[in-house]
Amino acid sequence: MKLTAGMRIAFSYKGQALKGTVLNEEKERIVVKLDSGYNLSARPDEIKDEKALKDAPAKKAQKAVQTKAAKPKPGLPRIHLLHTGGTIASRVDYTTGAVIAQYTADEVLSLYPELLEIANVKSKLLANMQSEMMRFAHWNVLARAVEEAVKEGAQGVIITHGTDILAMSAAALSFALENLTIPVILVGSQRSSDRPSSDAVSNLLCAATFIAREGKAFPGVGICMHESTEKDDCVILPACRTRKMHTSRRDAFRAINDEPYARIAYPTMTVERLKAYPKAPAGKLMLKPFDEQLKIGLLVAHPQMWAAELLAYKTFDGLVLELLGIGHAPTMKTDAHNAENERILKAIAELAKRMPVAAAPQTIYGRVDMDVYSPGRQLIAAGVLGQGLDMVPETAFVKLAWLLSNHKQDVRKLYGEDLRGEISARSPKDGFSE
Repeated sequence: MKLTAGMRIAFSYKGQALKGTVLNEEKERIVVKLDSGYNLSARPDEIKDEKALKDAPAKKAQKAVQTKAAKPKPGLPRIHLLHTGGTIASRVDYTTGAVIAQYTADEVLSLYPELLEIANVKSKLLANMQSEMMRFAHWNVLARAVEEAVKEGAQGVIITHGTDILAMSAAALSFALENLTIPVILVGSQRSSDRPSSDAVSNLLCAATFIAREGKAFPGVGICMHESTEKDDCVILPACRTRKMHTSRRDAFRAINDEPYARIAYPTMTVERLKAYPKAPAGKLMLKPFDEQLKIGLLVAHPQMWAAELLAYKTFDGLVLELLGIGHAPTMKTDAHNAENERILKAIAELAKRMPVAAAPQTIYGRVDMDVYSPGRQLIAAGVLGQGLDMVPETAFVKLAWLLSNHKQDVRKLYGEDLRGEISARSPKDGFSE
């Protein structure tokens, strides 16, 4: 039987009876999107007893239904559930085999009715996109939605978000929402909501439980994701010190040079505090959005670097350099083969006169110390900011953009100050982990 793309088939593979949709017609390998949501790649001779099907994929029939407004339950906290899309609001498109963001706000809520036993939830759709498509304007939309939720009396906010830049969005909200008095928890998932292995339900329920139990004690932005692959427990991670460290594992997010605030056991839903929560702010909530026209660069130092790479940013407003090792870039001529390095240093100095040029470590863990070796001291002399800081590159990018948006005259002073917990005075001994 000839298999063609888009064909629904039942077949046998290594003794297993399976159903799925053929995604390609190549001679060497046939790829089938199984009804479980996984892809199967096999040689044509490994697919046995195939039969054409006319039924729709099982998962396609599981589309969520619209949720009617639930009556508020006395005694439950008020949580606003803001949706931006991403894998947590996605399902498999069986016409293409790809995962796309397509659930609406009400549909996402109807997928997880257990949320309504934890809190009185108001669900709102802000966007429906993968997070890598976001720009500063989307961070401002999110910040304004949180501000509105606070004005409406929300006791906590959950934001469903794609995982690619989830940590950057968390940092952005931390800076944009000054004097935030309620918990704002960003939640994503590494597996789409219609897959058996999805982590969406545990992440969402753990975030809601944390707000319900600890919301009065936790003012600020956090991230709720899986702690490990062995259990479904989740942790609340610090917004400005967290990074996605794996492409696909459910425990991809780790606190860098820091540790989680709390652990929520799943499914028992017990909450364990792991470190002190942020202090309650003294002032009223102030929205300080991002300048949506800013151009901020993020450049990785590397071998065979050219001055032209740096000078490409000469019309930008700011630049973050991901430095090698403890804080280095190729800036010294040592023989006839690396004369370009001197031009690189000159380019860095030229940019630093035009705009703030800030350093962050490529190593992720540890802190920048450009004062140890001569190449680092060259960067300090050239005007590079960030000496002694342990910000992850993504947070450095966000902070620089926010400072240029709101404190342009004081960027060089404020970049080195801890404003939202993004810098530690001393890195923890166990900050470097697997």
